[in-house]
Formats: sequence, C-alpha cells, structure tokens
Amino acid sequence: MVLQSALDREKQSEHTLVLTAVDGGDPPRSGNVKVHITVLDANDNAPFFTDSMYKASVAENAAKGTLIASVSASDADQGYNGNVTYSFTHIGETAAQLFQINAHTGEINLIGNLDYESIQHYEINLQAKDPGGFTGVSKLFIDVLDANDNSPVITMTSFSGKIQEDSSPGTVVALISVQDLDSGKNGQVRLSLEQNSPFAIKPSSRKYYTLVTDGPLDREKVSSFNLTLVASDEGTPSLFSKKTIYLEITDINDNAPVFSQREYKTHIMENNSPGVTLLTLQAADPDAGQNARIAYYLIESNVNGSPASTYFSVNADNGIIHATRSFDYEQMKEFKIHVRAQDGGSPPLGSNATVFISVQDQNDNAPQVLYPVQSGNSVVAEIVPRSADVGYLVSKVVAVDVDSGQNAWLSYKLQKTTDRALFEVGLQNGEIRTVRQVTDKDAVKQRLTVVVEDNGQPSRSATVNVNVAVADSFPEVLSEFTDFAHEKEYNDNLTFYLVLALAAVSFLFITCLVVILSIKIYRWRQSRYYQSNLPVIPYYPPRYADSVGTGTLQHVHNYEVYRTTDSGKSDIKYLGPISQSLISVEASGTESLPKEARTSYCIEPTSTLLDLPFVILLIMVQRAFWMTEPHRSLRWKMLWQLIIFVSCYCYAANGQIRYSIPEEMKKGSLIGNVAQDLGIDLKRLRLGRARIVTGDSTQYADLKTDKGILVVSERIDREELCGDTTPCSFSFEIILENPMELHPVTIEILDENDHAPSFLNKELKFEISESATLGSRFLLESADDHDVGVNSLQNYILSPNNHFVLKQHSNPDGSKYAEMVLQKTLDREAHPHLSLKLMAVDGGNPQRSSSVNIDVTVLDVNDNAPQFNQTIYRASVMENAPRSTYITTVNATDADAGSNGQVTYNFYKQKGTAAQLFDIDSDTGIISVVGAIDHEKDTKFELTVEARDQGGLTDSSKIVLEVIDVNDNAPLINIMSFSNTVSEDAPPDTTIAIINVKDSDADDNGKVSCFIEGSEAFTIKSTLRNYYSLVTNVILDREKVSEYNITVTASDSGRPPLISRKVLNLKVTDVNDNSPVFQNSVYNSFLLENNSPGVSIIKIIAHDPDENQNARISYILEESDLIGSPVGTYVSVNTESGVVHAVRSFDYEQIKNFKITIKAQDGGSPPLCSNVTVNIFIQDQNDNAPQVLYPVQSGGSVVAEIVPRSADVGYLVTKVVAVDVDSGQNAWLSYKLQKATDRALFEVGIQNGEIRTLRQVTDKDAVKQRLTVVVEDNGQPSRSATVNVNVAVADSFPEVLSEFTDFTHDKEYNDNLTFCLVLALAAVSFLFITCLVVILSIKIYRWRQSRLYYKSNLPVIPYYPPRYADTLGTGTLQHAYNYEVMRIQRFLRSRKMFSL
Repeated sequence: MVLQSALDREKQSEHTLVLTAVDGGDPPRSGNVKVHITVLDANDNAPFFTDSMYKASVAENAAKGTLIASVSASDADQGYNGNVTYSFTHIGETAAQLFQINAHTGEINLIGNLDYESIQHYEINLQAKDPGGFTGVSKLFIDVLDANDNSPVITMTSFSGKIQEDSSPGTVVALISVQDLDSGKNGQVRLSLEQNSPFAIKPSSRKYYTLVTDGPLDREKVSSFNLTLVASDEGTPSLFSKKTIYLEITDINDNAPVFSQREYKTHIMENNSPGVTLLTLQAADPDAGQNARIAYYLIESNVNGSPASTYFSVNADNGIIHATRSFDYEQMKEFKIHVRAQDGGSPPLGSNATVFISVQDQNDNAPQVLYPVQSGNSVVAEIVPRSADVGYLVSKVVAVDVDSGQNAWLSYKLQKTTDRALFEVGLQNGEIRTVRQVTDKDAVKQRLTVVVEDNGQPSRSATVNVNVAVADSFPEVLSEFTDFAHEKEYNDNLTFYLVLALAAVSFLFITCLVVILSIKIYRWRQSRYYQSNLPVIPYYPPRYADSVGTGTLQHVHNYEVYRTTDSGKSDIKYLGPISQSLISVEASGTESLPKEARTSYCIEPTSTLLDLPFVILLIMVQRAFWMTEPHRSLRWKMLWQLIIFVSCYCYAANGQIRYSIPEEMKKGSLIGNVAQDLGIDLKRLRLGRARIVTGDSTQYADLKTDKGILVVSERIDREELCGDTTPCSFSFEIILENPMELHPVTIEILDENDHAPSFLNKELKFEISESATLGSRFLLESADDHDVGVNSLQNYILSPNNHFVLKQHSNPDGSKYAEMVLQKTLDREAHPHLSLKLMAVDGGNPQRSSSVNIDVTVLDVNDNAPQFNQTIYRASVMENAPRSTYITTVNATDADAGSNGQVTYNFYKQKGTAAQLFDIDSDTGIISVVGAIDHEKDTKFELTVEARDQGGLTDSSKIVLEVIDVNDNAPLINIMSFSNTVSEDAPPDTTIAIINVKDSDADDNGKVSCFIEGSEAFTIKSTLRNYYSLVTNVILDREKVSEYNITVTASDSGRPPLISRKVLNLKVTDVNDNSPVFQNSVYNSFLLENNSPGVSIIKIIAHDPDENQNARISYILEESDLIGSPVGTYVSVNTESGVVHAVRSFDYEQIKNFKITIKAQDGGSPPLCSNVTVNIFIQDQNDNAPQVLYPVQSGGSVVAEIVPRSADVGYLVTKVVAVDVDSGQNAWLSYKLQKATDRALFEVGIQNGEIRTLRQVTDKDAVKQRLTVVVEDNGQPSRSATVNVNVAVADSFPEVLSEFTDFTHDKEYNDNLTFCLVLALAAVSFLFITCLVVILSIKIYRWRQSRLYYKSNLPVIPYYPPRYADTLGTGTLQHAYNYEVMRIQRFLRSRKMFSL
C-alpha cells in the first residue's frame, strides 16, 4: 500500500479501507478484509491567539499580583504537540520589571509599582509557542489610570524669616507656591495654617498664596513662630503635606530693665581688702540684642561728706559692686547707695535699685587689763592671811574689749602659778579665789599669771601678773619682798661686773695674739714673696638674702594688674618695680604707669576704659562693611523681599501670553518681546525688579529687563521635557514689585527630527524547528522613535532571502509593527543558521533610519541512535583501591545535534556485589570505585554498559575487570605467657615471655620474622615454628632502669612489608644495694641571735636510689660536746624530715659558730648509712642602743655652749660623741636634729655629730637655744638615743648669766658662779701676762742673735696642723668634711666634699 497524497490529521484522523483478494478460477472467488488506518499527529500547526489585539487598564496604585488581563491561544495539533506556552517578546526593561505572564494559563499580573506621572501607556508583544517551536503573536495595550498618590508640594517662593514686632496687620510675610503632580481633581489643592496664630493665608493667583499678618505682634510674649502650612488636594482620599517655617519676631526697645529686687542688703567684714566683691546685682530686660544689653551705673550721692564712688564701684557689664577702700566698723557701720540699670536701646530705658551695705565687726582689738595696774619694776602684792578658807577672794582682774558682740565676750584663765593647787580664777568674772585652806607650809611669795581672752575668731588675749603674799602681817610681807629685791639686785650687779672684767681681759689677750700673729704672717709672706707658689684666693663678698621676711632687703615682686572693671579681660604683668616710685593701681584702672616702668619692664596697653566704645564702634563698622561690600547682593535681596512682602497686597494679575519656538535653540536665542506683548514700560520692568518664578522646575528662559525680552537660558529638549505628549509646552510666571504683578507665560516647543528610530536590542535571535510549516509567523521587535508626527517611525524593510517575507501592521495609536512569515521549508543539515537584517525608517527631512540583525537558528529533529566505539572494554584494579579511584572510560557518539545528541551511560541489569563496588558517570562514561574490593573474595568482574540518547535510542557494550592482589594483612602477635616483674639480680637468659606470631597472607606475604626494637637488655629466641621466647641478655640494675617498655616487632616479606608491634611493660624489683647520699658534703647555715627555742635552722636532705623500705631514710644527730655540754642541748634533728631545730636561744656575744655531724640511715636489711657535717653561724642582731659620751647629762645642772653673735656660717658649736656596742652596720651611727628653738640657725653633721651654725647669727636671735639631737644606729629596726644641748648666743658671759638666771638657782650656786668668774679672770690675766713676758723674752733673744750674726738666710718652714683620721674604722673619731653652703630665701642648697 503506497501513499499517494499527504495525510492531514486535522481534516480526517482515521481511514477505513477494504482489501479484496481474487483468485483466477471460474467463477472467480474472492475474500475481503478491512484495513483500519489511524493517522498519527505531527506538529504541523502553529498556535494562534483568539484576538489579534488585547486592551486592558490598571490603576497606578494597584497592588503587586493584580490580574491585568488573560490571553488565550489554541493549537490544532493534538497531545504534546498541542501544548502552548505564553511569553513576552522584545519587551522593554521597564515593562519587564512591572508585568509578568503565566507561561501556562496566559494570565498577566502586576509585579512592580506603576507610576502614572512617569508612563501612562504600555505596549507589550505576546507570543504563544508549541513544543515544536511554532509560534503565534499578538499585542497587549495597557492604560495606567491616575490615582491620588502624590501629595501637594509646598515651595517658599519668597520668605525672609523675620518680621518686626510693631508690624501692622496685613503685612506680607511670604509668597508660597503649591503644586500637585496628579491630574484632575487629584491635582486641585488648597493651602491653610494648621494652628491659631496672628497670621493668615490669602490666595494670590494660580497655585500662589501669600502669608500676611492678621493681628498685633509682641516679641516679649512670643519671640518666634513655628508656622505649619497644610496643603491638601481634592482627591479621594485627600492627600496633604505640611511644611513648618520658622518666623522670628525682631525686637524694638519697648521694655526697661527691671531689677530682681527694689532693695538689696549685703554685709562686709571690716578691715577688708580694697577691690573685694560685695554683691552682684541682676537686672532683666525682656528685649533682645542691643535693646537687652544692660549697663550698671552708680548714682552719685554723698556718704559722710564724700562721693559714694570713693567708697564703692560698680562693674558696668556684670553689676558686681566692689569696695574701693578698707572699712572700719568703729568709724562707720552702714552705707546706702543707688545703682541704675540702663539698656542699649534708642532711646535708652532704665530703672534704679537701692543697696544697703552693713559693715560687720571683726576681732581686731585685744582685751585691755584695767586692774591690777602693771607698774614697771615695782612689786605690788595682794595679801592673803594664812587663816583664809576655801573660796577666799584674793583679788579681781578687770579687763575690757573695745570690739562688740561675741568679740567682746571675755574669759579668764590661770596660765601659770607658783602653787596651782592653791588658787583659781573665775572663767567669766576674773575673780581670784583660794581653792583650798591656806596652810603654814605654803610659801609667802606666790606669783600668778592670768590670761584674758576674747571670743573672736581667731581669739586675742592679754596677760597680767598678780603677786600674792601669804602672811598674817604686813611687816612679814615687807621683809620677804625686800630681801628678795636686794639679794637679786646685788647678785646681778656683782655678776655683771665680773663678766665685764673677764670679757675685757679676754679681749685684750686675744687682740694681742691677733696682732702678733698678723705681724708674723706678714713678715713670713714678705720673705716668701719671690718663691711662693701658693694660689691667691680672692675674696668675694657674700650675698645676703632676707631669710625671715622682715622687708629690710630688696624683694622681687610680681604684680598682676587688671586695668578695667572687667576683672581680667586685659591683664598686664609687671616684672618688678625698678625705681623708688611705687606703682599705684586703683580699682578704676585709669591711672597710667611711670614712664620708666612702661618703657623698660612692662607691656603697656594702648587703651583704657574709653577703648570699649571704640571697640564697639569698630565692630559696627566691620558689620557695616560686611553688609555693604561682600554681601551687597544679599542685602539688596533681603530689601527686595521686604518690599515684596509690604507691597504684596497690591498684586494685580494681567492676561496670559504664549510663544512657540523650536527645540534645541542656542542659549541667548530670542523667544519674544514681553514688554511689548504685555504693554509694560521698560522702566516699570527695572523699577519693579521683574524676575521669573519657576518653582522647583528648571528655568529654561531668562528675562532681560533692560530690553524687555525673553531669551533661552538652558538647552531645551522636547523629548526630555514632554516625551510623547503633544503639544509640548512649559509655563512660568513673571513677578513685578511695587505694586506686585504676576504674569503667566506659556512657551510651546515644536518638534525637530533630531532622533532616528532605534531598536531596544542590537540583535534579534529566533530558534525555529526544521519541521516548521509554511506560513508560520514570527513577531519582530518594534523600533522606537522619540520624535512625533511625520518625524516618527513610518516603515520597516527586511533584507532579501529565500525563506521569509515581511508583513507590517498598525496599532490603534497609529504606531507600526512587523511580522516575519515563513514561505519556504527549513533544512538544518543544509543551513543550520540564517542571518537577516531589519531596517526602520522615519518620515522626516532629512530621513533617519536604523537597523537590527536577525539571527535564525534551525532546530534539529532526533533521528540517530548512539554507538559505542568498542564492543568489549578490558581493565584492572588493585584490591582495597580507595573510593573514586579511576578505572576506565567508555565512549558512545550520536550524530544528532543539541539535546538529541546528548548521550547518558548506565550499567545494564548489574547483579551481585558489583553493583555496590563500581559506579559510572552518566554524562562522561567514567567508571570508578565506590566500595571496598577484596582480592580474597573476588578476582574478576564482568559489567554491561548501556548508552541512551534523549529520544530513547540505545546501544550496549561489555567491560571485563581483573582484581590485583596487594599485601594488606599485617602479622598478628599473641602473648602466650608473660611475667611483668623481674628481680634486678636475675641472671642472664632468664625467660620473660613466650610469643606466637601469625600472618593470614600466603606465599611471601605470609612469611614473618620477629625481633626487639631499641633494647639491648633483652633478646628474642626462636623455639618452634611461629613461636619465640623473650629472655634477659645482661645483668639488670634497677637504680639505672627501673622499668622497661619492650617493643616486640613482627614483619612479613611482602612489598612493602607490613609490621605489627606489641609493647610489654616489665618492672625490675629492688634490692638494698645503695646507701643514702647527701646533696652536699658540708652544709652552712646562719641563725640570728636571740632566736626562739625550737626555730628551724636548716633542712638536711639525703637521697637513696633504692625504693620502698630500702629508700626510707632516718636522720640521727651524732653525739659530741659543745662548750662542755652535749650538742643535743643546743640543737635537735627531726628523724623523718632532716630539719635541724634550735633547742635554746643563742647569744652572738657568747658563741659565734659551732659544728655538728648528722647521720642518714636507710631501712634496708642490713641498713646502710652516711654522715655529713653542718656548720652553724650565729648572726648579730641590733639589740643595743647607742650611748652618748658627750655632752654628759648631769641631772638638773645647766651646761651651755656659748656662741658669739659674731659667729659666721659653719661655726662649730660643739660635737655630740656616741658609741654603739653592736658590730657591723648595727654600729654605724647617724645624727639628726630632732628639735630646736630656731631650726634655721643650727644643723648637726649626719656622720660626725658636729653642731654648726647654718647662717650668720644676728641680734634678733634668742640668747637661750635648746637643741635635741637624736643618735640613731643603722640596724633593722634601728635604735636611738637622745641628748639635749643648751646653747647660749651671747658675746659676754654676764649676758649669758643674766639670761640663764631663770633656771633654778639658789644662793650656793650664785656663790659658785662668783668664785668661778673670779678664778677665770685670774687665770686669763695670768695667761695674758705670761704671754707678754714670753713674747718680750723671745723678741729680746732674737734681737740679740741678729745683732750677733747680722742676718740669717735659713728659710721659715710654716706649720700646718695635722688631720687625724680613724684608721680602725670604728666610727668613734670624726670624719673630715668640707661644706660649701649657699642659702637663698626659700630653699637651702648644700654641696658637700668629703676628704677620705
């Protein structure tokens, strides 16, 4: 049966035929059979849409996922060939982000956010495609509906931000523009104020409003406003926007300063320092700026006949009141002044305040004693009878204080008395009364010292002496007081004359010696004049400093002077007064300095208080300069805005004008004559300060007011400005001032052919099956031309070819699109690719065009099966190969292309363990290992591989795999018998263990050998097949090696060989073969004397290399004698720890060191032992304090060292000598001055104890000086001793004697003193006379010798006194020190040079 015509399933899907078989008989016979033919479907029909064009609309605020439209296409084919998928073709990037089509249902949904203000219409190409590659096309037009999604925008066209508080209602504050991008009612807006305020909104013109005042303003109540402008549209729901503007109310001077109080009260202590601060006045002015700047002035008035300014001053800036002089409470107790506060407005306003100032009393007067009267040297005594009882009134001290208040409250205290237990004084009334009954034992003469003290802070006091006589009769009193006066006067006169005589004789003696020595030295220097090499030491006069601050020497002063009442805004530092004239700087700071001080040592300011207005004037000039020069345009702009605000109510709107110009005109090109078209004079344009207002949009036009014309200011691109909207125009307003006029202007932009048609993509690609039917349509991408009208896209042209023709269509909006129709069957084997070109042409003049390349790929049909390149593959693999080990690769090829030529591989019907051991990559055909291969289980594998393409066509092949054996079994070691301990005295060849070794491998891999690693003490011996013995090889020593880890190793003969190891732990047991050993042969230890009994001295450690009981050591003290006593009575040893303890306390002075022997013995059997010697040294401790040898402290006697008032710096007063019985550093002594009457006068040498003067002695230094010197050793802790040294500063002994009479003396002492003075006078006189006789004898002898021998040439050898040094280092002799001392006023600096 042969097919004569093509079948068409879509027309007839089944055919029924009758086949008749006829024989050749007569009559002929026949048989019939029915033939039923079913026509199978082939993909020979393309899908087609139900509509050639779809239209839909969607609101711009539609949510994502909103269904926009549903498209449908049908395919006449059946089954798989009739499945249709939907898609967008040649869609723009913006539309692709907004819309999505379901490939199976054709539903189109919104996936992005629409914006009506950006794009109002969308055109989308639709495509329906079946599995064979046949397609159908259609178009979808989507209109975007406007929604009220844009809030109004408020723009401040003109706004200064400030307005005066006296502005009248109706004053224009701001010009406001409101715009809404929506259309229709959604774009209609209204403007209002959100809160109540003295302002109102008035509509001015289209989309313009004015903000004007609606009531009076008061800056002091409300200084600024935050006005919220609310703009709302007419949409549903209505949208609104807010803008808050800050409006400042500028001030005028309408308020005077006000003090916080009308009257102020303050107080000041008397004796105050001039310039002290009394009070700070505060006045407030509700105005601002210069109007609120307050200056304070003192209103002139008379106080006690003098101007108030001589007493007080007021700082003009901060209101601080200062005192210009010191006040005295006793002279004036209260002041009343008036202060005025005045602002800086024009005219200025002010107010006054009254200040009351009270002077407070200060305790500046000491009490005055009225009774008893102190009468010079006369003795006045109160008589107390011996019969006086307790509370007897002896006398009363009467005192007054000129101060007031608590400063005048007086209290009385008994400071000193002969018998404190006999009298007392009343604390409040000053009455002196007896405390107890007067007895006969009480002395007749009683002296009381009473202190009268006030209650001030600090308190002041006065002292009065009261003489009391305890007697029953006046003659008894008179005799007592007469003897006292006479005896004292007599003793004083006698002592004075004796001291005077002694001083005179001593002076003559010393003067004589000095004169003689001077003559001798002069003559000796004359004889050495030409041969002396001694240096000449120049004399430098000392530099003196005032160390006590008496003011007699010149001081260096630093003055910090503030020359204005601002207290420090400009400061001047004077480095010091350089002339006799003093610099007087008063609180006002207006006086000038002396000329010499200004020119030499100070920095003179160039202005006084009068400079402040000058500085303010400079600031005003600078501000005016700033306003007039660099910011002139800003000033005129602000003035222009103010004029706009004031004249805004005069606004009048005129008619609108319109101009048409082509796009892309050059800058400066003429648009139109505005002045002529509006009928406005050029002068009005200049005086009215005409300008263009565009809001937030770009200003494309500029107004030339001098010519009254509009010109192009920016490049105008119609396509950028309006897009596809026609006609295209933009509007703005021209504003004139005084009065305000607003003229709307509209400029229409005409299109020019400045854009060529353009395709979105540079290349169009199509994939078409070679079985595609004739007439199939393929939608092409539309070109885009931004021009409009005839300048837009007009025609498409397809390059010539044999397979496709072009058909053009028009959209409802007039735009054109094209389709490509198949007119000849495709053949992939002949032409797999086709290249075409599509051209788009517009209708402008000159004509513009663009083109895009079309690449057509012919899709293949599956008609070839895959084939292997070998029928059998052979390979081998090692057993135990790791996973993913490569084995081999199989390969099959398919003549088809694309997916039809892709081949996949798999194992075919694989059984047994091979399925778990091997794997094949379905894409590459690589066979690899996925399981564990064991040669002992399987030696060979046979696998079947199948190759299959995407159409189900297959081919097969075989793989034979051989498994190669490897040595993968290690020997196994088994311990049959093992003893884990052995004695260290075991003989060699002692058996330790029996070992069995096995290997499961065969042949060479199963042959094993056994040996020991790393130990020579043991060896392996083979006994039977695979059996070995472990025996000792040497004599063992536990002290060297107490434990062995024996590694037994078994190795087979494979390549590489496998090894097994087993570790046996063997311990060597101990025998007592070592005696204890000490760490040191001799031990030395040190112990401080005076130790506590039982204290630990040293720890002795011995070591025994044996273990357990053999290593247990006991420590034993060997018996011996120490100083006739057993050593055990001095020290003991702990048997277990070896710690040596002291049994008694040791004394370094008795025993300094000793030696003991300690034995260490172990616990073995028999025991072993060893001895060691321990030397113990006793160390000295600081347990003895220094002892002072000189000066000797003699009980109550007074011994004083005399220092003449002519003593210079470094004068040696005396030397403190002390010793310490300790040794070493414990005996090193240091001397310190602990206490002194005048610490600045004396110092003590820290090493030698010498007391020397620190400075020149003066007449003001007290005669009696008492020094307390501490002698301290260098021990830890240190010990010390104290000695008191009395020093008398006087030039004569009677002066010393008169001063020291206050010490306790009696008549016997006075007699001794007189005798000593007489004896001293006689001795000095004798020495003086003897010296004169000797000198005269020597002179006579030399004169006679010179006369005898005429002249002698023997040189005179000068004598230098030796220096003595302490050769034994005991510290008892003095060290030689040279001091160079320099003292200045506030610190002491000393350099010491030690002679060693």
